[in-house]
Amino acid sequence: MLYSALFSFSGCNTESQKPKLPNIIYVLADDLGYGDVSVFNNNGKIKTSNIDKLASEGIRFTDAHTSSAVSTPTRYSILTGRYNWRSHLKQGVLMGESKALIPTTRITVASMLQKQGYTTAYIGKWHLGWDWAMKDSSTIDFSKPITNGPNDLGFDYAYGHCGSLDMAPYVYVENGMPTMIPTKYTQNKGQKMWRRGLTADDFVHEDVTPNFVRRAIKYIGEKANGDQPFFLYLALPSPHTPILPTKDFQGKSGLDNPYPDFVMMVDACVGQLLDQVKESGIEENTLIIFTSDNGCSPKADFKQLLSKGHNPSAIYRGTKADIFEGGHRVPLIAKWPPIIKKRLVSDETICTTDFMATCADIVGYKLLDNEGEDSYSLMPLFENKELQGSFREATVHHSINGNFAIRKGDWKLIMCGGSGGWSYPLPEDTAALDSLPKIQLYDIRNDPGETTNLQAKNTEKVIELKALLSKYIRDGRSTPGKIQVNDSIGFDWEQIDFSDN
Repeated sequence: MLYSALFSFSGCNTESQKPKLPNIIYVLADDLGYGDVSVFNNNGKIKTSNIDKLASEGIRFTDAHTSSAVSTPTRYSILTGRYNWRSHLKQGVLMGESKALIPTTRITVASMLQKQGYTTAYIGKWHLGWDWAMKDSSTIDFSKPITNGPNDLGFDYAYGHCGSLDMAPYVYVENGMPTMIPTKYTQNKGQKMWRRGLTADDFVHEDVTPNFVRRAIKYIGEKANGDQPFFLYLALPSPHTPILPTKDFQGKSGLDNPYPDFVMMVDACVGQLLDQVKESGIEENTLIIFTSDNGCSPKADFKQLLSKGHNPSAIYRGTKADIFEGGHRVPLIAKWPPIIKKRLVSDETICTTDFMATCADIVGYKLLDNEGEDSYSLMPLFENKELQGSFREATVHHSINGNFAIRKGDWKLIMCGGSGGWSYPLPEDTAALDSLPKIQLYDIRNDPGETTNLQAKNTEKVIELKALLSKYIRDGRSTPGKIQVNDSIGFDWEQIDFSDN
């Protein structure tokens, strides 16, 4: 615990006084690629000056990963500190009408911080399901409150929409109540695509991201310098489809594609938040984390962007949904002036599951054995401490189709022959997959593009990583502690075969 460091900047000089806990702001972009942030990609063509500035004022993680290559499972892991595949969602994502994924009996970052005296807020894209009130088995009653939503998982204030911005119903819900009953149907196609669905009059797709940012800025201004520290989870729905840069940003990238324009708009939103934190006088006592929920979607039009010299995945293979690095390696930056020195760069492998243990460390809460089972505190890295060995023993990756990979040190073992997602070779490309080994092994340090499969030449490493992955799955945890039980609904854990190459 870093109470000694907190005393140094809070003005406390006796052990009888409690240190001042920091405000915590977690900004989650949607489908933003590792290579879309210029400070992470020397060859990138998108200018992200505000995110770059954030990196210059804190620590930049070059080897950060989401627990999954798609949205819902990653969000589950951020809030619970538990790998998504331990839940009953074994592949894919939820939709706008899906039921709640996180049971109210499970601790979240928000509920843990709430019990430690924080006021908590979620604003943005939820995509973890909640239970709509129903008129009958298939008709939502928008005049009644939802249940098992963000307010039931530790958030004092909650405002947002249930699924992705391309998933109906298009309705804002504030503290459990729909803000308006939808009466019309809307849809769009192409890069501006959203599925046909019920839409409320106050839900304007083009204004959803600006609306969330305005509300986040207002929240920061209201809670700054209050009696309680605050936790704000701002889950932006962009630059995910529908790709809708506002008029001020249309064409701004000069790349003849609305996606990089939308990225620049997200960057500007980050700048507005940073300005509000500074103007509110809380910059010195606020931890800000910025990251993405997975890699960039093919909807960005990789082919067109590559023709302009820009790769959203930078030097890495694959896209959103894939088990390859482009699916789950993301930009991640943290700023906390008293604790994190400026311009730090960490090459340690970390995961977005680590947010839970980090927050628990900050407030002095000891996680129970059934809490944050896959979460490691980032505090040693924030404080730039010299580590004895690697930060995490290993990290498990997961694709949209439920395929596993495990990363330990320089080595990554993939438990399928293809991408496990949306890149070639696709799971349905049976002819291509039949000609390939059933597993893949890569030396990520020397082969970041995952071009040379070494599984046949390094069978000992394959055996070692298979055994560790199997242990992590069967133990119900990847951190030290008592063995836990995975949620076995829809998946027979005992049938996993790690024995055959």
